[in-house]
Amino acid sequence: MALGMVPAYLLLPLFQTIALYNSTYSREGLIRWQGAAARGMMALLVSTLLLNFLAFLVKSNAEFSRVVFASSVVCAGLGMTGLRFVVSRLNVRLWGPSMTNRLLIDAGGPEVPIPHLYRVSSREHALAPDLEDPVMLDRLSRYLRNMDQVIVSCLPQDRLAWAGVLKGSGIHGEVISDYAREIGALGIIQHREANVYGLLVSTGQMALRARVIKRVFDVVTSATGLLLLSPVLLVCALLIKLEDGGSVFFMQRRMGRGNTFFDIHKFRSMREAKSETNGNRSASRDDDRTTSVGRFMRRTSLDELPQLFNVLKGDMSIVGPRPHALGSHAGDKLFWEVDRKYWQRHCLRPGITGLAQIRGFRGATETEADLSNRLQADLEYLNTWSLWGDLIIVLRTMRVLSHDRAY
Repeated sequence: MALGMVPAYLLLPLFQTIALYNSTYSREGLIRWQGAAARGMMALLVSTLLLNFLAFLVKSNAEFSRVVFASSVVCAGLGMTGLRFVVSRLNVRLWGPSMTNRLLIDAGGPEVPIPHLYRVSSREHALAPDLEDPVMLDRLSRYLRNMDQVIVSCLPQDRLAWAGVLKGSGIHGEVISDYAREIGALGIIQHREANVYGLLVSTGQMALRARVIKRVFDVVTSATGLLLLSPVLLVCALLIKLEDGGSVFFMQRRMGRGNTFFDIHKFRSMREAKSETNGNRSASRDDDRTTSVGRFMRRTSLDELPQLFNVLKGDMSIVGPRPHALGSHAGDKLFWEVDRKYWQRHCLRPGITGLAQIRGFRGATETEADLSNRLQADLEYLNTWSLWGDLIIVLRTMRVLSHDRAY
């Protein structure tokens, strides 16, 4: 019996690998069984041929019962097809003809009679696309959470502001336009069930497989780092406590993925009475607020180590755009006042390190150009992400842990 199951044991990993790469297990397949069943049958056929080819090379195909093997493959194919048919019909009956969470924000624009989506009135819920108000952006992010697609129907004069909000959400976002079809704009989305057209203004930056890979990399790296660096963490905490008896950690509200607030963890490097919670005053080279232990930790970037806990919690990533304090200024302007594209950097989790940091764009932002350089690097990272790129950034970060602008 065990010997007869050997072909099945060998076939299963081959089928699963091919099926994952040809989108057999796609979200669309949960409601449209025909395409998913066809891809599943193709994966089964290719894996069967590959298994027989490998068995031929090692001269073991003679040990397989051809009748049992062939009948088992046919039964498996029919079983998968039947199961997909039943599951798709059940899903449509329970949740409708879409397996995505779609949200429509009614902000005074044309009526959008699309069925099977969530609807929110911006007036009733006091929502506004105010790019000058981080608190409002945080409120909006909570409505967008867990949504796969967001559609905004607003007045023409508000489209630019809503587009700015959606670009920083990191999800598929559309702004309804009643004249999009007339002008023949690129990136038009047609909703056939309601004969409504929308302008595509944002998409998720990473596919599901890429998000899974990045998250696994974050969890493994942060957990390993905390384990290996635990003696360093304990020594830093002890030195901070011995110097002035104050708290070991400093927590500050920052803005993370999708413009959502989170509390960043750092080792306290300044005197508690003079710590700046909003970041209105950036640290300077001879800052009188910095303790002696804190000055050393900032020079060596040891104060950033507790952010590994933020990574494990899911608030941050190992690599990504650095999260800024809400009151940070570039020259005499708030960061988002310098460039409207600033909010787009929040479509991914913020990182402990990033492309801007390894290029030397860190420390105080004394001029608007200091922020522009960082923003350009962050947007480049968003558009060119790869796991190999993250590994390179982590390795190159080791060379800039001690930096002449790290104060």
